[in-house]
Amino acid sequence: MAMLFLRRVVQMALILLGVAAITFVLLYALPADPARMIAGRSATAQTVANIRRELGLDQSLPVQFWSYLSNLLQGNLGRSYAQKTEVATLIMARLPATLTLMFSGIVVEVVLGLTLGTIAAVRRGGFVDRLVMMASFVGVSAPQFVVALLLLYVFAATLGWFPMSGYGTFSHVVLPAATLGVLGAGWYARMVRSAMIDVLNQDYVRTARAKGLSSRRITLRHALPNAVLPVIAMIGIDIGQFMGGVVVVEAVYGWPGIGQLAWQAIQQVDIPIIMGVTLTSALAIILGNLVADLIAPVIDPRIRNR
Repeated sequence: MAMLFLRRVVQMALILLGVAAITFVLLYALPADPARMIAGRSATAQTVANIRRELGLDQSLPVQFWSYLSNLLQGNLGRSYAQKTEVATLIMARLPATLTLMFSGIVVEVVLGLTLGTIAAVRRGGFVDRLVMMASFVGVSAPQFVVALLLLYVFAATLGWFPMSGYGTFSHVVLPAATLGVLGAGWYARMVRSAMIDVLNQDYVRTARAKGLSSRRITLRHALPNAVLPVIAMIGIDIGQFMGGVVVVEAVYGWPGIGQLAWQAIQQVDIPIIMGVTLTSALAIILGNLVADLIAPVIDPRIRNR
């Protein structure tokens, strides 16, 4: 376990370095000029040149990247071009909202996915199975903004059960979490169904049936715990994706997370914020997968011997 953790730490450092390098190069290749965006359209060429020199944008790409890495190793994510505030401060201010939305969305999609996937596996080949698989296909294929606007229209505008936008209470998080949960539940349902069908065909399940155990006990006590390992890995990936803020969902619901912060930064070509949010999301994905790898052997001891 210790060697696994050590290898993962080294891999984390290399992956973050790669993400930083690729993102930095892509941002450097953008046709938009951050200095021009800050100076405004009416600014003179000299003013733009002064801003570029002040921000260090007049230096070569390797020099800029080395300077960024040097600051990053000291825990400094840089300073926002537009907001004149430390990027770390901006991200930390938005982090609670994103974490709230992330955990709520994961809970909704896991509960829905496990329930529907298990029902489909137990009733495989029947009407319920086909209905669940059709619904999961629609769910994973539907655009986020369509689902979000539909939920807003039905449950906020028409029925008035929930607020149209905002943040701070339980009622504010229901529709954004439901949007993310409905979209993600389809993947979980399909994966749980496949895993459950495989587990239900194992010899120990046949033995349990031969002993006279009820179908409900076999499914919940013996089959389901052995079918959740793929779900754990997907949760680790979802943590990173949700940490990215799910920009569309945050924009539709006016959710003040780091995804909305990133969208504003893209519009303003605010490179330090874009870099900071990208690295934060990459770190979240890595940590989520690390947690999944550490938890999986606890759930299934067979993995320890691999």
